[in-house]
Amino acid sequence: MTRTALRICPLCEATCGLTLTVDGDRVTAARGDRDDIFSRGFLCPKGAAFPEVDADPDRLGRPLVRRDGQLTEATWDEAFAAVQAGLRPVIEAHGPDSVAVVLGNPNVHTVAGALYPPVLLAGLRSRSVFTASTVDQMPKHVSSGLLYGDPLVIPVPDLDRTDHLLVIGANPLDSNGSLCTAPDFPGRIRALRRRGGRLTVVDPRRTRTAKLADEHLAVRPGTDALLLFAMVHVLFAEGLVDLGERAEHLGRLDEVERLAADFPPEAVAPLCDIPAERIRRLARELAAAETAAVYGRIGSTTVEFGTLTSWLVDLLAVLTGNFDRPGGLMFPLSATGPAPRPAGPGRGFALGRWHSRVSGHPEAKSELPIVALAEEIDTPGEGRVRAALVIAANPVLSVPDGDRLDAALASLDFMVSVDPYLNETSRHADVVLPPPPPSRSPHFDYAFNALAVRNQARYTRPVLPLADGRPDECEIHARLILCAGGQDGADPGLVDTMVIDAALGKAVSDPHSPVYGRQPAALAQELTGLTGAERRLDMMLRLGPYGEGFGADPGGLTLDRLLAHPHGIDLGPLAPRVPGVLRTRSGAVELCPGPIAAEAARLRGRLTESPDGVLLIGRRHLRSNNSWLHNVPALTGGSNRCTVQVHPDDAARLELTDGGLARLTGDGGALEVPVEITEAVRRGVVSLPHGWGHDRPGTRLAVAAADPGVNVNQLNSGRLLDPLSGTAVLNGLPVVLTPVR
Repeated sequence: MTRTALRICPLCEATCGLTLTVDGDRVTAARGDRDDIFSRGFLCPKGAAFPEVDADPDRLGRPLVRRDGQLTEATWDEAFAAVQAGLRPVIEAHGPDSVAVVLGNPNVHTVAGALYPPVLLAGLRSRSVFTASTVDQMPKHVSSGLLYGDPLVIPVPDLDRTDHLLVIGANPLDSNGSLCTAPDFPGRIRALRRRGGRLTVVDPRRTRTAKLADEHLAVRPGTDALLLFAMVHVLFAEGLVDLGERAEHLGRLDEVERLAADFPPEAVAPLCDIPAERIRRLARELAAAETAAVYGRIGSTTVEFGTLTSWLVDLLAVLTGNFDRPGGLMFPLSATGPAPRPAGPGRGFALGRWHSRVSGHPEAKSELPIVALAEEIDTPGEGRVRAALVIAANPVLSVPDGDRLDAALASLDFMVSVDPYLNETSRHADVVLPPPPPSRSPHFDYAFNALAVRNQARYTRPVLPLADGRPDECEIHARLILCAGGQDGADPGLVDTMVIDAALGKAVSDPHSPVYGRQPAALAQELTGLTGAERRLDMMLRLGPYGEGFGADPGGLTLDRLLAHPHGIDLGPLAPRVPGVLRTRSGAVELCPGPIAAEAARLRGRLTESPDGVLLIGRRHLRSNNSWLHNVPALTGGSNRCTVQVHPDDAARLELTDGGLARLTGDGGALEVPVEITEAVRRGVVSLPHGWGHDRPGTRLAVAAADPGVNVNQLNSGRLLDPLSGTAVLNGLPVVLTPVR
């Protein structure tokens, strides 16, 4: 029997609505849901490939347990018994910090990945926490924490109402947007152009996004902070600063002006390779626009001054009056986020509350730099990491010096992977717990609704039932939590009950809560949902900013209301949220926090340098998402290739030929890569995509292994970091390029 079903796509941050064709127990086709209140029918190649992703024959259907050195299939009860038997002795003998928790990017794309890892971390109490954030967006979290007092409060460009969009180191036409959840980014840019707006792209490569721009500035990689600081200098020097309606909530502006005085356009132009007069015009255009927004992403965060650059992105909005107002940078209001509270001082944000054992890296947002994971495992001594819980992560490919990490993981006393594949990382596990395919999982975007360019809420239940005896992803996480606490065999539903009881208990004691003074047990009885995860969603919606509490007929958002609107509920455009969103100790936006001022002084020291040599940058592809999707035939081949892009002038100088091999050498190693000669990259820059290198033995990724590519991160030793966030420098990395005869 053929039918259709709705599903939110979990394959990137755009969160598009899908209409799936289901034939029996298989999804056979996918198209955009034209009635989806957010995506309006938009579909990219990843969404169209949903059936192939879902039915990939290399997906694991049963757990794997290592016996006599070999991973073999086991029952779920056997697998969880092995987890507890392997994990508890390590914790009891060496303490919780001896267990590393490694969280990958896919966690933010699933209900289970959003709801359960925080519970695991709270129960385990390990400080050895490593996530994909420190090879991605951690600088934005840190800059937001320093500015606003909360690292999770990140402003996004109000794409649908801005008149001028300045994009720094981002390629949203291929990434579909990141830290800016916006289905149909191409359509939104075209709408900007139709209403007479302007798009300027600053990127070393002429990306698909740059090709749509009114102007593309091919900046030298890693110099974004210098460029943006020079723009700030111009705003002050030419009297263009206009703080707008948020002026009374902004602190320490005079200190910002003093810092910017050291970065005139003439001083930074030789380093950025952008003429001084063009930098001045860029600042003037931003100030003159009716509304303007600046958007920076991975090209501006995975650099040595990533946190400083992220701060400058927001600062430009502040100084031009485009902060927290329509058409500028605004703060989304997620349906499951905290309900608004009265404005006032908060606890603020602190860095370096503890440090890593070996290199002394400071924590940021309770995480250590993931580049430190290998040394925390393979360096002998008291406190070393002896076990790891790796959840939806493939750090062997995604982290610098994968060879060292590969060897370190092999030396662990015990390792668990929650992963649908036997990949380059999970092949080292003693137990592999595979979640079911996405068609058999629910979907709600807890993370991305807090970054969305329009407030909305959508929820889809599983399209297909689970096979008999197979737990859903939420139950897998819940049982893992119980095993870590030595409670294997307990009812997994206890985890959700515990979370609900604690959350309601906190809510009823909060004078600002809509359920203040109520009885938690009575409130819990009102929650609806077929599973513990659904009951938690219902609770969060009721307690959230649109929920209006509990009662016989709650007036706001609930799970039942979401289910009654399968295409979603529109909650309106972004609205001003300052000062209520601020959690700094002063209660104001801290425009010049101490760590930022120190980084500005460090950047000032770079003004005397003379740039030289070849610099490596990454690149995105619309049909890929890190190391996830290389095993899906529909998303491989064509332009989605692992090649090193080289400018024709550099190719001629180095005697490279199109399609020939080149040797790339960095401080972490060397690779041989096919050459692609193109004017898309500027002179002195080469580009190699991230997430490849599927040639290690012991994996079960037949399609990916047939065209493995090379692991760009093997060129990188991981020694160079953004010091405030601990983020690895992946862009602007010096390399040597030579032909392979």
